[in-house]
Amino acid sequence: MRTSIATVSLSGSLTEKLTAASRAGFDGVEIFENDLLASPLTPEEIRARCADLGLGIDLYQPMRDIEAVPADEFARNLRRARHKFELMRRLGTDTVLVCSSVSPLALDDDALAADQLSRLADLAQDFGVRVAYEALAWGRHVSTYDHAWRIVETAGHPALGTCLDSFHILSRDSDPKGIEDIPGEKIFFLQLADAPLLAMDVLQWSRHYRCFPGQGGFDIAGLLQHVVRAGYDGPLSLEVFNDVFRQAEAGPTAVDARRSLLVLQESIGLARLPEPVVPTGIAFAELVTPDAEPVVAILGALGLARTARHRSKPVDLWECGEARVLVNTGPAARRDGTSVAAVGLESPDPAGAAHRAEALLAPVLPRRRAPEDAPLDAVAAPDGTELFFCATDRPELPNWRADFEPVQHTGTARTAGDAQGGVDRIDHLALTQPWHHFDEAALFHRSVLGLHGQESVDVADPYGLFRSRAVTNSGGSVRIALAVGPAPAEDESRAQHIALATDDVVAAARRFRASGGSLLPIPANHYDDLAARYELTEGELATYRELGILYDRDAQGEFRHCYTRTVGRVFFELVQRDRGYQGYGAQNAPVRLAAQHTGRPLR
Repeated sequence: MRTSIATVSLSGSLTEKLTAASRAGFDGVEIFENDLLASPLTPEEIRARCADLGLGIDLYQPMRDIEAVPADEFARNLRRARHKFELMRRLGTDTVLVCSSVSPLALDDDALAADQLSRLADLAQDFGVRVAYEALAWGRHVSTYDHAWRIVETAGHPALGTCLDSFHILSRDSDPKGIEDIPGEKIFFLQLADAPLLAMDVLQWSRHYRCFPGQGGFDIAGLLQHVVRAGYDGPLSLEVFNDVFRQAEAGPTAVDARRSLLVLQESIGLARLPEPVVPTGIAFAELVTPDAEPVVAILGALGLARTARHRSKPVDLWECGEARVLVNTGPAARRDGTSVAAVGLESPDPAGAAHRAEALLAPVLPRRRAPEDAPLDAVAAPDGTELFFCATDRPELPNWRADFEPVQHTGTARTAGDAQGGVDRIDHLALTQPWHHFDEAALFHRSVLGLHGQESVDVADPYGLFRSRAVTNSGGSVRIALAVGPAPAEDESRAQHIALATDDVVAAARRFRASGGSLLPIPANHYDDLAARYELTEGELATYRELGILYDRDAQGEFRHCYTRTVGRVFFELVQRDRGYQGYGAQNAPVRLAAQHTGRPLR
């Protein structure tokens, strides 16, 4: 179906918004009145700019407080409407949005509302314009879509139809099934927006917290199915009021917006996309650093050994069991310290995964590659992390490990399970997102990679509140925790961490310390509280206190974990999951965050 976006959904000037919408692949736009009023371009110039960009102007909006008002007020409304209809003719658009009145002058009189909307439609018809009447969820007398439709039906005017808005319908818990009773040709326009499920005033909810389909808690797909069954064949248009989107760069926001519509259409069979190829594991995490010494000291103490070096790039492979970390000291390394630059995702079909990503507007990244290097495809996640689709040691597919030549190393790189307390794999990655990319990142990882999103969790930091949401595959062999900080921040303050799985975190922690590693100290008060919450033995509690090990328990099992000091933006976590524990120790996160604030990151 045709896709459109309201200019109010994007940041910047009107020309910036139009350019972003076009580059993202939208077919049209809704021009919000305030954007036009603030533009130095004439309506004719805006029309020409849209034509040059391949955009139709699908809707002009909004007209407010039109119907069910006293006669003298309605006369003024008709005068105002005549000017707007003339403006629309200059713009080259034929549909106007009329919102149900919130005016204190509005009367609770459906017959009067129908009569005045019919007279408005008479005038609109003279200009070749259609009127789409929409029920605002906070309308003074008309606040539901079925009420708005009854008024339109009563008016019975060919130039008068209804506009359906998913936020206004679902925020009031209206049953969307009744949409199927509206003739498709009388649904003049459809606006889509999702939102997190919040208990707050609906107007403030609408004005500040809308998001793109798939990023909130509404059943947008279910609503769209009812609209399609009614026979609607017009644009799928996004109208999203969001404080973050209004400040973020328009280009990436527009791409995120269109991706959400592609996934929405796929979910109900309106579009065919390449099937998701769900990753089966984490092949590697790549660190980029201007100074390898601090990070390799930690890796060595954790039990990983340098086993190979890339044949043409300054990249070393450190591994223990199936836990693999690449250390990149190339000239493109960040000067402000170590960071996670890339993640290798074990894929059953790397080419299929890349094909899916490209179809969802995540193009494969260009790479500098020697002729003999493995042809690995990578895409960029919203935070800039490169995601490689990998096949490790599978003879039928290109093997990224073949790009590395073995080196002599001190110590022995163990295989999984060789020794109790050894590291055997990457349990999960935790990546703090730029403040304006959190919702986009969650949708990206679910739609492009086929991962499942877990519930969002709020975590208290001494200086604000973090939000975290994990995405996983069904078996838990891929776990990525996405987080966003309490406020916009510089990149270097966006912590990242790599969690390494072990079968005995106490033994692993002791081995790390004995090898010269420094674990994050945890306040004694935490262990007093731990003794109150759980029946742990005195010896067990004393060990945890000594080593800085944190403990959690859920209905499935137990979780023990501890942390290294931070190097640049990165720190490591040792984790032990027992008897099916599925979480990440979220209740311990505030203690960890406070402890990290007291230390200084290593450079």
